[in-house]
Amino acid sequence: MSLTLDHLVIAVADLDAAFADYSSLGFTVIRGGEHQNGVTHNVLVVLEDGAYLELIAFKKPEPGNRWSEVYHRAGEGFLDHALLPGDIDADVKAAQGRGLDIADPVAGGRFRPDGARLDWKTARAPGSDVPFLCGDVTPRSLRVQEGDVRRHDNGVTGVASVTVAVRDVEASRARYAALLGTGADAPVVEAEILGGPARTATLPLGPRTTVTLASPSGTDGALAQALASRGEGPVAAVFRGKTTGNLDPRLAHGAQLAITTA
Repeated sequence: MSLTLDHLVIAVADLDAAFADYSSLGFTVIRGGEHQNGVTHNVLVVLEDGAYLELIAFKKPEPGNRWSEVYHRAGEGFLDHALLPGDIDADVKAAQGRGLDIADPVAGGRFRPDGARLDWKTARAPGSDVPFLCGDVTPRSLRVQEGDVRRHDNGVTGVASVTVAVRDVEASRARYAALLGTGADAPVVEAEILGGPARTATLPLGPRTTVTLASPSGTDGALAQALASRGEGPVAAVFRGKTTGNLDPRLAHGAQLAITTA
């Protein structure tokens, strides 16, 4: 099984406000619960294609945790993205064999509001230009709910593309390709990304989603600003849906989100 997009992580200051705002954008939002570390809690937007948005809030700072440091330095917005492995232990060993400096899986989990305990394993590389892996120990349907929660009034059905800000597009392409096992020869091209020129490379994340690694060519535009303030990581996502347009970034709590019919 190839690695596919599991979820996008967006930091928010107030979880109840984020719940209300994403609901007003036409999403069905559900309560996720509290993580076992007691530091964070979340709400979720689960999409028909199985990927989801995790809107996460910090109850207190966590020194040494990159997500906490990015949020407390730069505020609301994208923090990270995760891929879903087939077998996380085997997929990590394969990526290590291809030269990626990714750590062995570690245990994690959270408690849902209904009391259900969810357990998973995650594996991370040191740099934030590549995603982490999130593999379920308990059934994925406990973590990523199914049914009516995946239907949204705005017509969104899945994630078409993710844009990731990177400092060196060739280096990040090599690291991402080592994780995926494909994409090392993705061409590097010039493109306009979030209001500024950038060097980009686009790789597949499963059959219907792509990731574009984008390194700003100058200091103009939101891409360069995000890289300077938040470091490497996701800066924008485009959903598949029935309409085309941008979602209000104020209601999206700093995340650059759009919908396309393509």
